[in-house]
Amino acid sequence: MKDLNKNDDGQGGYDLIVLGAGSAGFSAAITGADAGKRVALVGHGTIGGTCVNVGCVPSKAMIRAAEAVHGAGAAKRFPGLSGHAQVDDWQTLVQSKDDLVETLRQKKYADLLPEYEGVDYIDAGPARLIEGGVTVGERTLKAPRTIIATGGRPVLPTIDGIEEIGALDSTSLLELEVLPKSLIFIGAGYIGAELAQMMSRMGVKVTLVARSHLLPGAEPEVSEALAAAFEAEGITLLTGLSYDTVRRDDAGVTLRVIQNGKPVEVTADHLVSTAGRRANTEDMGLDAIGVETDARGSIVVGEDMQTSVPGIYAAGDVTNRDQFVYMAAYGAKLAAKNAVLGEDHRYDNAAMPWVVFSDPQVAGVGPSETQARDAGFDVKTSIVPLDQVPRALAARDTRGLIKLVADRKTDRLLGGQIIAPEGSDTIQTLVMALKFGMTTKALGETIFPYLTTVEGLKLAAQTFDMDVAKLSCCAG
Repeated sequence: MKDLNKNDDGQGGYDLIVLGAGSAGFSAAITGADAGKRVALVGHGTIGGTCVNVGCVPSKAMIRAAEAVHGAGAAKRFPGLSGHAQVDDWQTLVQSKDDLVETLRQKKYADLLPEYEGVDYIDAGPARLIEGGVTVGERTLKAPRTIIATGGRPVLPTIDGIEEIGALDSTSLLELEVLPKSLIFIGAGYIGAELAQMMSRMGVKVTLVARSHLLPGAEPEVSEALAAAFEAEGITLLTGLSYDTVRRDDAGVTLRVIQNGKPVEVTADHLVSTAGRRANTEDMGLDAIGVETDARGSIVVGEDMQTSVPGIYAAGDVTNRDQFVYMAAYGAKLAAKNAVLGEDHRYDNAAMPWVVFSDPQVAGVGPSETQARDAGFDVKTSIVPLDQVPRALAARDTRGLIKLVADRKTDRLLGGQIIAPEGSDTIQTLVMALKFGMTTKALGETIFPYLTTVEGLKLAAQTFDMDVAKLSCCAG
Protein backbone atom coordinates (compact mmCIF):
# COMPACT_ATOMS: atom_id res chain seq x y z
CA MET A 1 0.00 0.00 0.00
CA LYS A 2 1.23 3.47 -0.85
CA ASP A 3 0.13 6.40 1.28
CA LEU A 4 -0.09 9.53 -0.86
CA ASN A 5 0.29 11.65 2.24
CA LYS A 6 3.93 10.58 1.96
CA ASN A 7 4.39 9.54 -1.66
CA ASP A 8 2.53 11.34 -4.45
CA ASP A 9 2.98 10.42 -8.10
CA GLY A 10 3.43 14.10 -8.89
CA GLN A 11 0.39 14.31 -11.12
CA GLY A 12 -2.34 12.61 -9.08
CA GLY A 13 -3.51 10.58 -12.06
CA TYR A 14 -5.64 7.48 -11.49
CA ASP A 15 -8.01 5.19 -13.32
CA LEU A 16 -10.52 5.36 -10.47
CA ILE A 17 -11.08 7.47 -7.37
CA VAL A 18 -13.17 5.98 -4.55
CA LEU A 19 -14.47 8.31 -1.86
CA GLY A 20 -15.10 6.53 1.43
CA ALA A 21 -13.20 3.71 3.13
CA GLY A 22 -16.06 1.61 4.45
CA SER A 23 -17.59 -1.59 3.12
CA ALA A 24 -18.70 -0.06 -0.18
CA GLY A 25 -15.47 1.87 -0.67
CA PHE A 26 -13.28 -1.16 -0.07
CA SER A 27 -15.41 -3.30 -2.37
CA ALA A 28 -15.05 -0.75 -5.16
CA ALA A 29 -11.32 -0.23 -4.62
CA ILE A 30 -10.52 -3.95 -4.51
CA THR A 31 -12.61 -4.59 -7.63
CA GLY A 32 -10.74 -1.85 -9.46
CA ALA A 33 -7.36 -3.14 -8.31
CA ASP A 34 -8.24 -6.71 -9.31
CA ALA A 35 -8.98 -5.36 -12.79
CA GLY A 36 -5.43 -4.02 -12.96
CA LYS A 37 -6.41 -0.39 -12.49
CA ARG A 38 -4.75 2.27 -10.36
CA VAL A 39 -7.12 3.33 -7.59
CA ALA A 40 -7.10 6.18 -5.09
CA LEU A 41 -9.08 5.18 -2.01
CA VAL A 42 -9.90 8.36 -0.12
CA GLY A 43 -10.85 7.96 3.53
CA HIS A 44 -11.63 10.52 6.20
CA GLY A 45 -11.54 9.55 9.85
CA THR A 46 -11.62 5.99 11.15
CA ILE A 47 -11.13 3.39 8.45
CA GLY A 48 -13.82 0.73 8.00
CA GLY A 49 -17.05 2.71 7.85
CA THR A 50 -20.29 2.21 9.74
CA CYS A 51 -20.64 -1.58 9.87
CA VAL A 52 -17.44 -2.61 11.58
CA ASN A 53 -17.04 0.51 13.73
CA VAL A 54 -20.47 1.60 14.95
CA GLY A 55 -23.04 -0.61 13.23
CA CYS A 56 -23.35 -4.33 12.55
CA VAL A 57 -20.35 -5.61 14.48
CA PRO A 58 -20.67 -3.76 17.81
CA SER A 59 -24.45 -4.02 17.92
CA LYS A 60 -24.52 -7.75 17.15
CA ALA A 61 -21.79 -8.41 19.71
CA MET A 62 -23.89 -6.72 22.39
CA ILE A 63 -27.08 -8.41 21.18
CA ARG A 64 -25.40 -11.80 21.55
CA ALA A 65 -24.31 -10.88 25.07
CA ALA A 66 -27.88 -9.90 25.91
CA GLU A 67 -29.10 -13.21 24.47
CA ALA A 68 -26.77 -15.02 26.86
CA VAL A 69 -28.21 -13.11 29.82
CA HIS A 70 -31.77 -13.82 28.72
CA GLY A 71 -31.05 -17.43 27.79
CA ALA A 72 -30.01 -18.33 31.32
CA GLY A 73 -33.37 -17.25 32.69
CA ALA A 74 -35.23 -18.78 29.75
CA ALA A 75 -33.94 -22.22 30.71
CA LYS A 76 -36.98 -22.57 32.94
CA ARG A 77 -39.09 -23.37 29.87
CA PHE A 78 -37.62 -26.87 30.18
CA PRO A 79 -39.05 -28.84 33.12
CA GLY A 80 -36.47 -29.32 35.85
CA LEU A 81 -34.20 -26.45 34.77
CA SER A 82 -33.60 -22.97 36.11
CA GLY A 83 -30.92 -20.37 35.58
CA HIS A 84 -29.97 -16.77 36.09
CA ALA A 85 -27.47 -14.34 34.59
CA GLN A 86 -26.97 -10.61 34.97
CA VAL A 87 -24.66 -7.78 33.94
CA ASP A 88 -21.94 -7.67 36.59
CA ASP A 89 -19.56 -5.28 34.84
CA TRP A 90 -21.00 -3.14 32.05
CA GLN A 91 -17.72 -1.34 31.34
CA THR A 92 -15.87 -4.62 30.82
CA LEU A 93 -18.59 -5.80 28.44
CA VAL A 94 -18.38 -2.56 26.46
CA GLN A 95 -14.59 -2.81 26.35
CA SER A 96 -14.80 -6.35 24.98
CA LYS A 97 -17.05 -5.03 22.23
CA ASP A 98 -14.54 -2.28 21.47
CA ASP A 99 -11.70 -4.81 21.37
CA LEU A 100 -13.61 -6.92 18.84
CA VAL A 101 -14.26 -3.86 16.69
CA GLU A 102 -10.60 -2.89 16.74
CA THR A 103 -9.50 -6.41 15.83
CA LEU A 104 -11.89 -6.71 12.89
CA ARG A 105 -11.17 -3.18 11.68
CA GLN A 106 -7.46 -3.99 11.59
CA LYS A 107 -7.84 -7.46 10.08
CA LYS A 108 -10.55 -6.78 7.50
CA TYR A 109 -9.64 -3.24 6.48
CA ALA A 110 -6.26 -1.78 7.45
CA ASP A 111 -4.28 -5.02 7.02
CA LEU A 112 -5.91 -5.75 3.66
CA LEU A 113 -4.63 -2.63 1.91
CA PRO A 114 -0.99 -3.76 1.52
CA GLU A 115 -2.28 -6.78 -0.41
CA TYR A 116 -3.41 -4.51 -3.25
CA GLU A 117 -0.50 -2.72 -4.90
CA GLY A 118 -2.85 -0.83 -7.17
CA VAL A 119 -4.57 0.96 -4.30
CA ASP A 120 -3.24 4.17 -2.75
CA TYR A 121 -4.92 5.07 0.54
CA ILE A 122 -5.30 8.77 1.22
CA ASP A 123 -6.56 10.41 4.41
CA ALA A 124 -5.77 14.10 4.06
CA GLY A 125 -9.07 15.71 4.99
CA PRO A 126 -12.55 16.03 3.46
CA ALA A 127 -12.89 15.41 -0.27
CA ARG A 128 -14.66 17.69 -2.73
CA LEU A 129 -15.65 16.76 -6.26
CA ILE A 130 -14.32 18.83 -9.14
CA GLU A 131 -14.42 18.39 -12.89
CA GLY A 132 -12.46 15.23 -13.67
CA GLY A 133 -11.48 14.37 -10.11
CA VAL A 134 -11.48 15.49 -6.49
CA THR A 135 -9.61 17.74 -4.12
CA VAL A 136 -8.46 16.23 -0.83
CA GLY A 137 -7.06 18.82 1.50
CA GLU A 138 -4.53 20.66 -0.62
CA ARG A 139 -4.20 17.86 -3.17
CA THR A 140 -5.91 17.46 -6.51
CA LEU A 141 -6.50 13.92 -7.72
CA LYS A 142 -7.54 13.19 -11.29
CA ALA A 143 -9.37 10.18 -12.73
CA PRO A 144 -11.90 9.57 -15.51
CA ARG A 145 -14.17 7.71 -13.08
CA THR A 146 -15.18 8.36 -9.47
CA ILE A 147 -17.27 6.28 -7.06
CA ILE A 148 -18.83 8.01 -4.06
CA ALA A 149 -19.22 5.71 -1.05
CA THR A 150 -19.21 8.10 1.89
CA GLY A 151 -21.99 6.35 3.82
CA GLY A 152 -24.57 7.82 6.16
CA ARG A 153 -25.12 8.80 9.78
CA PRO A 154 -27.95 8.91 12.35
CA VAL A 155 -30.15 12.01 12.44
CA LEU A 156 -32.58 13.26 15.06
CA PRO A 157 -36.30 13.48 14.29
CA THR A 158 -38.04 16.84 14.40
CA ILE A 159 -39.39 17.07 17.95
CA ASP A 160 -39.56 20.28 19.96
CA GLY A 161 -36.71 20.24 22.48
CA ILE A 162 -34.78 17.23 21.18
CA GLU A 163 -31.65 19.24 20.37
CA GLU A 164 -31.30 20.28 24.02
CA ILE A 165 -31.64 16.97 25.88
CA GLY A 166 -28.47 15.15 24.83
CA ALA A 167 -30.31 12.46 22.91
CA LEU A 168 -28.41 9.26 22.20
CA ASP A 169 -28.25 7.46 18.87
CA SER A 170 -27.29 3.92 17.86
CA THR A 171 -23.61 4.84 18.16
CA SER A 172 -23.50 6.73 21.46
CA LEU A 173 -25.82 4.21 23.14
CA LEU A 174 -23.14 1.54 22.83
CA GLU A 175 -20.53 3.92 24.25
CA LEU A 176 -22.32 4.62 27.56
CA GLU A 177 -19.97 4.17 30.50
CA VAL A 178 -22.79 3.44 32.94
CA LEU A 179 -25.69 1.07 32.30
CA PRO A 180 -28.85 3.21 32.63
CA LYS A 181 -31.87 2.15 34.62
CA SER A 182 -34.36 3.24 31.96
CA LEU A 183 -34.45 4.24 28.30
CA ILE A 184 -36.95 5.61 25.79
CA PHE A 185 -36.41 4.48 22.20
CA ILE A 186 -37.87 6.53 19.35
CA GLY A 187 -38.30 4.49 16.18
CA ALA A 188 -39.42 0.87 15.91
CA GLY A 189 -37.68 -0.19 12.72
CA TYR A 190 -34.80 -2.67 12.45
CA ILE A 191 -32.33 -0.73 14.59
CA GLY A 192 -34.81 0.38 17.23
CA ALA A 193 -36.22 -3.12 17.67
CA GLU A 194 -32.81 -4.74 18.01
CA LEU A 195 -31.34 -2.23 20.43
CA ALA A 196 -34.46 -1.85 22.56
CA GLN A 197 -34.66 -5.59 23.22
CA MET A 198 -30.92 -5.81 23.80
CA MET A 199 -30.99 -3.11 26.47
CA SER A 200 -34.11 -4.58 28.07
CA ARG A 201 -32.32 -7.91 28.44
CA MET A 202 -29.42 -6.11 30.09
CA GLY A 203 -31.81 -5.11 32.86
CA VAL A 204 -32.90 -1.69 31.60
CA LYS A 205 -36.54 -0.61 31.74
CA VAL A 206 -37.37 0.10 28.09
CA THR A 207 -40.20 2.00 26.42
CA LEU A 208 -40.30 1.75 22.62
CA VAL A 209 -42.19 4.59 20.94
CA ALA A 210 -43.20 4.79 17.27
CA ARG A 211 -45.55 6.74 15.04
CA SER A 212 -46.96 3.61 13.39
CA HIS A 213 -46.18 0.13 14.77
CA LEU A 214 -43.31 -2.23 15.43
CA LEU A 215 -41.42 -3.12 12.23
CA PRO A 216 -43.69 -1.20 9.85
CA GLY A 217 -42.04 -2.86 6.83
CA ALA A 218 -42.90 -6.38 7.97
CA GLU A 219 -46.06 -8.39 7.38
CA PRO A 220 -48.78 -7.51 9.96
CA GLU A 221 -48.72 -11.05 11.36
CA VAL A 222 -44.96 -10.83 11.84
CA SER A 223 -45.10 -7.41 13.49
CA GLU A 224 -47.82 -8.59 15.86
CA ALA A 225 -45.86 -11.71 16.80
CA LEU A 226 -42.74 -9.70 17.60
CA ALA A 227 -44.77 -7.16 19.58
CA ALA A 228 -46.19 -10.00 21.67
CA ALA A 229 -42.68 -11.34 22.30
CA PHE A 230 -41.43 -7.89 23.34
CA GLU A 231 -44.33 -7.29 25.70
CA ALA A 232 -43.82 -10.74 27.24
CA GLU A 233 -40.27 -9.64 28.10
CA GLY A 234 -41.49 -6.47 29.78
CA ILE A 235 -40.86 -3.95 27.00
CA THR A 236 -43.49 -1.20 26.90
CA LEU A 237 -44.71 -0.40 23.38
CA LEU A 238 -46.32 2.96 22.60
CA THR A 239 -47.41 3.08 18.96
CA GLY A 240 -49.86 4.89 16.70
CA LEU A 241 -49.01 8.36 17.93
CA SER A 242 -47.42 11.71 17.14
CA TYR A 243 -44.49 13.34 18.92
CA ASP A 244 -45.15 16.56 20.82
CA THR A 245 -42.22 17.70 22.98
CA VAL A 246 -39.25 16.38 24.91
CA ARG A 247 -37.47 17.93 27.89
CA ARG A 248 -34.78 17.10 30.43
CA ASP A 249 -34.98 17.91 34.14
CA ASP A 250 -33.90 16.39 37.44
CA ALA A 251 -36.20 13.40 36.85
CA GLY A 252 -34.53 12.58 33.53
CA VAL A 253 -35.84 12.90 29.97
CA THR A 254 -39.59 13.22 29.49
CA LEU A 255 -41.15 12.60 26.09
CA ARG A 256 -44.67 13.87 25.51
CA VAL A 257 -46.69 12.21 22.74
CA ILE A 258 -50.26 12.41 21.51
CA GLN A 259 -51.98 9.03 21.34
CA ASN A 260 -55.66 8.68 20.46
CA GLY A 261 -56.02 12.43 20.85
CA LYS A 262 -54.68 12.45 24.41
CA PRO A 263 -51.27 13.48 25.76
CA VAL A 264 -49.06 10.74 27.22
CA GLU A 265 -45.76 11.35 28.99
CA VAL A 266 -42.90 8.89 29.46
CA THR A 267 -39.80 9.56 31.57
CA ALA A 268 -36.45 7.75 31.52
CA ASP A 269 -32.74 8.31 32.11
CA HIS A 270 -32.05 8.83 28.41
CA LEU A 271 -33.81 9.03 25.06
CA VAL A 272 -32.38 7.02 22.15
CA SER A 273 -33.28 8.05 18.61
CA THR A 274 -33.22 5.33 15.96
CA ALA A 275 -35.72 7.11 13.74
CA GLY A 276 -33.60 7.86 10.71
CA ARG A 277 -30.30 8.26 8.90
CA ARG A 278 -28.96 10.75 6.40
CA ALA A 279 -26.41 10.43 3.62
CA ASN A 280 -22.99 12.00 4.08
CA THR A 281 -23.08 14.35 1.11
CA GLU A 282 -22.60 17.81 2.62
CA ASP A 283 -19.78 20.05 1.37
CA MET A 284 -18.77 17.61 -1.36
CA GLY A 285 -19.56 19.94 -4.25
CA LEU A 286 -22.32 17.73 -5.65
CA ASP A 287 -24.53 20.62 -6.72
CA ALA A 288 -21.67 22.41 -8.43
CA ILE A 289 -21.00 19.52 -10.79
CA GLY A 290 -24.64 18.47 -11.19
CA VAL A 291 -24.95 15.28 -9.12
CA GLU A 292 -28.64 14.79 -8.31
CA THR A 293 -29.73 14.11 -4.72
CA ASP A 294 -33.16 13.45 -3.23
CA ALA A 295 -34.91 15.30 -0.39
CA ARG A 296 -32.87 13.42 2.23
CA GLY A 297 -29.58 14.25 0.57
CA SER A 298 -29.10 10.74 -0.81
CA ILE A 299 -27.45 10.45 -4.21
CA VAL A 300 -29.81 9.24 -6.93
CA VAL A 301 -28.32 6.42 -9.00
CA GLY A 302 -29.57 4.34 -11.90
CA GLU A 303 -29.54 0.56 -12.14
CA ASP A 304 -25.92 0.79 -13.32
CA MET A 305 -25.04 2.74 -10.13
CA GLN A 306 -24.17 5.83 -12.16
CA THR A 307 -25.29 9.25 -10.97
CA SER A 308 -26.76 12.01 -13.09
CA VAL A 309 -23.20 12.94 -14.10
CA PRO A 310 -21.54 10.49 -16.55
CA GLY A 311 -18.44 8.93 -15.04
CA ILE A 312 -19.50 9.52 -11.44
CA TYR A 313 -20.99 6.54 -9.62
CA ALA A 314 -22.20 6.00 -6.06
CA ALA A 315 -22.89 3.02 -3.81
CA GLY A 316 -23.92 2.17 -0.27
CA ASP A 317 -25.72 4.24 2.34
CA VAL A 318 -24.93 7.48 0.51
CA THR A 319 -27.38 6.47 -2.23
CA ASN A 320 -31.14 6.04 -2.49
CA ARG A 321 -30.66 2.26 -2.68
CA ASP A 322 -31.00 -0.46 -0.02
CA GLN A 323 -29.34 0.41 3.29
CA PHE A 324 -27.63 -2.90 4.09
CA VAL A 325 -23.89 -3.49 4.27
CA TYR A 326 -24.02 -6.48 1.91
CA MET A 327 -25.97 -4.46 -0.64
CA ALA A 328 -23.48 -1.61 -0.26
CA ALA A 329 -20.62 -3.95 -1.12
CA TYR A 330 -22.64 -5.51 -3.95
CA GLY A 331 -23.58 -2.15 -5.46
CA ALA A 332 -20.01 -0.88 -5.17
CA LYS A 333 -18.65 -3.92 -6.98
CA LEU A 334 -21.12 -3.37 -9.82
CA ALA A 335 -20.22 0.31 -9.95
CA ALA A 336 -16.50 -0.45 -10.16
CA LYS A 337 -16.92 -3.04 -12.90
CA ASN A 338 -19.09 -0.68 -14.91
CA ALA A 339 -16.75 2.24 -14.30
CA VAL A 340 -13.35 0.76 -15.09
CA LEU A 341 -14.21 -2.16 -17.38
CA GLY A 342 -17.02 -0.57 -19.38
CA GLU A 343 -19.39 -3.40 -18.48
CA ASP A 344 -23.14 -3.03 -17.98
CA HIS A 345 -24.03 -4.75 -14.72
CA ARG A 346 -27.44 -3.89 -13.27
CA TYR A 347 -28.42 -3.62 -9.61
CA ASP A 348 -30.83 -6.45 -8.81
CA ASN A 349 -32.45 -6.71 -5.38
CA ALA A 350 -35.33 -9.00 -6.38
CA ALA A 351 -33.99 -11.77 -4.14
CA MET A 352 -32.42 -9.57 -1.46
CA PRO A 353 -32.78 -10.96 2.06
CA TRP A 354 -33.15 -8.74 5.11
CA VAL A 355 -32.83 -9.64 8.77
CA VAL A 356 -33.78 -8.10 12.10
CA PHE A 357 -31.62 -9.54 14.89
CA SER A 358 -34.35 -9.48 17.48
CA ASP A 359 -35.40 -12.61 19.36
CA PRO A 360 -37.23 -14.26 17.74
CA GLN A 361 -35.37 -13.13 14.64
CA VAL A 362 -37.29 -11.63 11.74
CA ALA A 363 -36.19 -12.19 8.14
CA GLY A 364 -37.72 -11.74 4.73
CA VAL A 365 -37.17 -11.72 1.00
CA GLY A 366 -39.28 -10.52 -1.90
CA PRO A 367 -42.53 -8.55 -1.76
CA SER A 368 -45.02 -8.72 1.08
CA GLU A 369 -48.59 -9.79 0.41
CA THR A 370 -49.69 -6.17 -0.03
CA GLN A 371 -46.73 -5.29 -2.24
CA ALA A 372 -47.36 -8.32 -4.45
CA ARG A 373 -51.02 -7.37 -4.88
CA ASP A 374 -50.05 -3.78 -5.66
CA ALA A 375 -47.68 -5.14 -8.32
CA GLY A 376 -50.63 -6.81 -10.05
CA PHE A 377 -50.20 -10.42 -8.98
CA ASP A 378 -53.12 -12.71 -8.22
CA VAL A 379 -51.78 -13.56 -4.78
CA LYS A 380 -52.14 -16.61 -2.58
CA THR A 381 -50.55 -16.94 0.85
CA SER A 382 -49.83 -19.55 3.47
CA ILE A 383 -48.99 -19.18 7.15
CA VAL A 384 -47.51 -21.84 9.41
CA PRO A 385 -47.24 -21.03 13.12
CA LEU A 386 -44.14 -22.42 14.79
CA ASP A 387 -46.23 -24.73 16.94
CA GLN A 388 -46.54 -26.81 13.75
CA VAL A 389 -42.75 -27.00 13.28
CA PRO A 390 -41.18 -29.96 15.14
CA ARG A 391 -37.91 -28.11 15.81
CA ALA A 392 -39.77 -25.38 17.70
CA LEU A 393 -41.70 -27.95 19.72
CA ALA A 394 -38.50 -29.76 20.70
CA ALA A 395 -36.91 -26.44 21.67
CA ARG A 396 -40.03 -25.51 23.64
CA ASP A 397 -40.01 -22.15 21.89
CA THR A 398 -42.94 -21.73 19.50
CA ARG A 399 -42.82 -17.94 19.23
CA GLY A 400 -43.25 -17.04 15.60
CA LEU A 401 -44.51 -18.11 12.20
CA ILE A 402 -43.60 -18.47 8.54
CA LYS A 403 -45.57 -16.72 5.80
CA LEU A 404 -45.17 -17.37 2.08
CA VAL A 405 -46.53 -15.32 -0.82
CA ALA A 406 -47.05 -16.88 -4.26
CA ASP A 407 -48.61 -16.18 -7.65
CA ARG A 408 -51.90 -18.09 -7.85
CA LYS A 409 -51.75 -18.37 -11.65
CA THR A 410 -48.26 -19.86 -11.94
CA ASP A 411 -47.70 -21.20 -8.40
CA ARG A 412 -44.35 -19.39 -8.43
CA LEU A 413 -43.04 -18.20 -5.09
CA LEU A 414 -42.87 -14.41 -4.83
CA GLY A 415 -41.68 -13.78 -1.28
CA GLY A 416 -41.89 -14.70 2.34
CA GLN A 417 -41.15 -13.68 5.89
CA ILE A 418 -40.06 -15.64 8.94
CA ILE A 419 -40.16 -14.85 12.62
CA ALA A 420 -38.35 -17.60 14.49
CA PRO A 421 -35.34 -18.05 16.79
CA GLU A 422 -33.23 -19.14 13.78
CA GLY A 423 -34.99 -16.99 11.20
CA SER A 424 -31.81 -15.28 10.00
CA ASP A 425 -30.20 -18.57 8.96
CA THR A 426 -33.42 -19.96 7.51
CA ILE A 427 -34.19 -17.16 5.06
CA GLN A 428 -31.36 -17.96 2.63
CA THR A 429 -33.10 -21.15 1.53
CA LEU A 430 -36.10 -19.07 0.49
CA VAL A 431 -33.76 -16.63 -1.25
CA MET A 432 -32.45 -19.45 -3.42
CA ALA A 433 -35.98 -20.68 -4.10
CA LEU A 434 -36.98 -17.23 -5.37
CA LYS A 435 -33.78 -16.71 -7.32
CA PHE A 436 -34.34 -19.86 -9.33
CA GLY A 437 -38.09 -19.47 -9.78
CA MET A 438 -39.33 -22.35 -7.64
CA THR A 439 -43.03 -23.05 -7.25
CA THR A 440 -44.75 -23.80 -3.97
CA LYS A 441 -45.22 -27.38 -5.19
CA ALA A 442 -41.51 -27.79 -5.90
CA LEU A 443 -40.54 -26.36 -2.51
CA GLY A 444 -43.06 -28.58 -0.76
CA GLU A 445 -41.61 -31.65 -2.48
CA THR A 446 -38.00 -30.79 -1.64
CA ILE A 447 -36.27 -32.95 0.98
CA PHE A 448 -35.42 -31.04 4.16
CA PRO A 449 -33.60 -32.37 7.24
CA TYR A 450 -35.90 -33.15 10.15
CA LEU A 451 -35.95 -31.08 13.32
CA THR A 452 -34.64 -27.93 11.68
CA THR A 453 -36.25 -24.53 11.51
CA VAL A 454 -35.75 -24.47 7.75
CA GLU A 455 -38.07 -27.49 7.51
CA GLY A 456 -40.78 -24.96 8.31
CA LEU A 457 -40.41 -23.61 4.76
CA LYS A 458 -41.42 -27.00 3.39
CA LEU A 459 -44.41 -27.10 5.74
CA ALA A 460 -45.41 -23.57 4.72
CA ALA A 461 -45.24 -24.58 1.05
CA GLN A 462 -47.35 -27.67 1.72
CA THR A 463 -49.90 -25.53 3.57
CA PHE A 464 -51.01 -24.04 0.26
CA ASP A 465 -52.65 -27.40 -0.54
CA MET A 466 -53.09 -29.30 2.74
CA ASP A 467 -53.45 -29.07 6.49
CA VAL A 468 -49.97 -29.90 7.77
CA ALA A 469 -51.37 -30.40 11.26
CA LYS A 470 -52.69 -33.72 9.96
CA LEU A 471 -49.25 -34.95 8.84
CA SER A 472 -47.22 -37.32 11.00
CA CYS A 473 -43.58 -36.51 11.75
CA CYS A 474 -41.37 -36.77 8.63
CA ALA A 475 -44.41 -37.73 6.53
CA GLY A 476 -44.11 -34.76 4.17
